Amino acid sequence: MDVARALMVMGTASHVGKTLMVAALCRILRQDGYRVAPFKAQNMSRNAALTADGRELSRAQAMQAEAAGVPPDVHMNPLLLKPTNAHAAQLIVQGRAVSEVQARQYMADPKHDLWTAVVDSYRALDRQFDVLVIEGAGSPVEMNLKDRDLANMRVAALAQAPVMLVADIERGGVFAAVVGTLSLLAPEERQRVRGVVINKFRGDPTLFDDGVRLLEERTQTPVWGVVPYIPDLWLDEEDSMGLEADRYRRAARGDVRVAIVLLPHIANFTDFDALFWDPSVDAAFVRRPEALADADAVILPGTKNTLDDLAWLRAAGWLRALEEARTRGAAILGICGGFQMLGRAVRDPERLESSREVVEGLGWMTMDTTLRSPKRTTWVSGRLAGAWGGIPVAGYEMHMGQSRWQGSRPAPLAEVKGPGEVAWRDEGAVLDAGAVIGTYLHGIFDDGGFRDWWLQLVRRRRGMSAAPRPALPMAAVKEEAYDRLAAVVRAHLAMPAIYRALAVEPRGAGPIIEKTLGEYRKG
Repeated sequence: MDVARALMVMGTASHVGKTLMVAALCRILRQDGYRVAPFKAQNMSRNAALTADGRELSRAQAMQAEAAGVPPDVHMNPLLLKPTNAHAAQLIVQGRAVSEVQARQYMADPKHDLWTAVVDSYRALDRQFDVLVIEGAGSPVEMNLKDRDLANMRVAALAQAPVMLVADIERGGVFAAVVGTLSLLAPEERQRVRGVVINKFRGDPTLFDDGVRLLEERTQTPVWGVVPYIPDLWLDEEDSMGLEADRYRRAARGDVRVAIVLLPHIANFTDFDALFWDPSVDAAFVRRPEALADADAVILPGTKNTLDDLAWLRAAGWLRALEEARTRGAAILGICGGFQMLGRAVRDPERLESSREVVEGLGWMTMDTTLRSPKRTTWVSGRLAGAWGGIPVAGYEMHMGQSRWQGSRPAPLAEVKGPGEVAWRDEGAVLDAGAVIGTYLHGIFDDGGFRDWWLQLVRRRRGMSAAPRPALPMAAVKEEAYDRLAAVVRAHLAMPAIYRALAVEPRGAGPIIEKTLGEYRKG
């Protein structure tokens, strides 16, 4: 096939379920015999992933690529904005950090060069794949931004793609959301919208039969399905709104209490999904210092603004709570920016992330960190060092901090190598037999080996008995989730209508369900 077919998934607002809908369609199309890939022209998120060659893209598009069964590619997300504060963001273009942009400046810019990058990336994928499933951003009818919008109808026109409009019924106001969105589209844009999907429905979907009829009568657009809310999908969240997902708010299950400090600029919080999934762990993102009082372990996570978040820890009373947690035997783990905070100071002489030049750290490690460009982005793998040698570790580095030890260096956490590295190198640091650990490795919990080792270390420090550990890696958990997501979405969408919009037929043995819209509504 010389030209990829494309379907675009837009939403009536942010967080209506576009990301998971694209992932579901990627898995369904893969099941049905197509080589498929996701595409999102522009994303704004502090949750990033790395390609095999160490370039950045949004974690959401990396997750969708997993669903499609293909490696993540920077062309799947050519523009990524990683907010450093309320007014600025780091701009990533086709995987590389190029500049720090101010929000006002970026919004006013016509972005001709950036649109060229979007077109180049789309065409690169277009040459490789049979079908592209495109995700929009936010709403396509933000009227004050519409003429400079790089992610919605302009992309649909580029791809000549039919549009599926997704609305979240859980939020309420679904009729206003759908009707209002369609009414604000220009006539030529409105013609692209082939179907509406009502998402996150709880309860008996037949209760919405009248709603489907009213929407179709009012908009003259078919409702392609009413998709139920799907609980406990262990798939990566796109941005900080995902912290409200049920899996991060569930009732306590395990006996090991892990408190993850919810930094104001927390990044890559999906690093900890494996802990929330583990049935022996009671994990929580905590917002107040007093929440550390009965924690067995405390994690300082990664951040997109280490200096401001370190200053916030000091101002909000966290330092005393962290000292008290360490004194009573809680294990402390710092990852990336959290690792840098364990040192003596973090400096930003070039103002790459913050207006601050230097902020004093916790001082637990004799390490000074200076933020320097370019950013280090690479995958590494290896093994735990010292007495724990032999336990495998793997993850990725994504940081501008260059840490230097003043005097003797503590024992390293691991010995690792990245692509092209011949010799093993020390990674991370360990104090007091694991009382305090720092590492630059994101994703280190995804492999069952390190996760189980660390949780057993926490148990020993707290005088808890050993427990059988579910060493299942998160990759296996996610594969089950992709298949379950695809099965639910396939069962509640009018897949024949979607295939007609794509002008393709299923090729493989995937179970396409031939139902009319009326039959879907009757269950």
